[in-house]
Amino acid sequence: MSSTANPFDYVIVGVGFSGCVLADRLAREMGKRVLVIDKRNHIGGNAYDCVNREGILIHKYGPHIFHTNSREVFEYLGKFTEWRLYQHRVLASVDGQLVPMPINLETVNNLYGLRLSSKDVESFFAERAEQRESIRTSEDVVVSKIGEELYRKFFKNYTIKQWGLDPSELDSQVAARIPFRVNSDPRYFTDSYQAMPRYGYTHMFENMLDHANIKILLQTDYKEIQGVIPYKHMIYSGPIDEYFDYRFGKLPYRSLEFKHETLEMEYFQTAPVVNYPNDYAFTRITEFKYLTGQKHAKTSIVYEYPKAEGDPYYPIPRPENTALYHQYQELAKETRGVDFTGRLGTYRYYNMDQVVAQALTLYKKIVQRESE
Repeated sequence: MSSTANPFDYVIVGVGFSGCVLADRLAREMGKRVLVIDKRNHIGGNAYDCVNREGILIHKYGPHIFHTNSREVFEYLGKFTEWRLYQHRVLASVDGQLVPMPINLETVNNLYGLRLSSKDVESFFAERAEQRESIRTSEDVVVSKIGEELYRKFFKNYTIKQWGLDPSELDSQVAARIPFRVNSDPRYFTDSYQAMPRYGYTHMFENMLDHANIKILLQTDYKEIQGVIPYKHMIYSGPIDEYFDYRFGKLPYRSLEFKHETLEMEYFQTAPVVNYPNDYAFTRITEFKYLTGQKHAKTSIVYEYPKAEGDPYYPIPRPENTALYHQYQELAKETRGVDFTGRLGTYRYYNMDQVVAQALTLYKKIVQRESE
């Protein structure tokens, strides 16, 4: 793409949820000329899905399950996709059994061969919970709610595999995301809106970017366009430390490696996701046909192996990392003509709906800024 006399109003770096939402709003609602750029050869970021050689729809970068309590977010995305109602279920392989996760009444009864009621299981947790002076770490969160034994069976080793750190070294917000239930509700999430894009995430993103004012440039580092393609403003959803050439050092992330397999059977496991907290190097196996509702004689699964190096997936929530991010955040505030957004741009452990909400909030700020 060559230089043009008519500069783009906005260049958006990263074509995941943040980039697609902002490109859509700026082009459709404000009439802005937008160029979206991504290093990868496809749109959609980590939520990208595609049909494999056998014709099965898979999530290339692991399972992405949409859920939200925000009607605004759900209805906004609904402009670009039909929804297929879907409530996610997870089992955990513990002590030779597959039991519901999050831990609930059925988990406890199956694991210990009991017949507790909801009231009984409240007492079961309370008797095992260990009081902590302060709740600072992920270990504190879990042990203070359900005790040491269940913590070790379900969380300790899984966390070590996932984060490369003991739960006692991780901020409490990691475990705070995990509920514990006294009923037999088998759903992983309890949000008001739980659904999957009927034709996949990539189809939804294509609809969001389908506008004459939006141009897409893939397999391109944004630095390659500096001085070549004129633009007025940048929205950056890549790693904030990378933007500033790691001036204060690298922000730590966890990465993932995915091993995809297609099998000559209709289904491989009895739940969409099975966690393996204590066995094997991988953390979980996902079977995609549960997520997509696709009918097919074969099935496709993916194993997830957490890694220290590779593409950044999860910001590591520790106080020292937050302090390092705040140094970059101050730089970002001083940087004119650039907005930072997304999980990588703001170093936050966001769910997909939170990323969409953040992007919509940024859009409203841009509208206000341009009206002043």
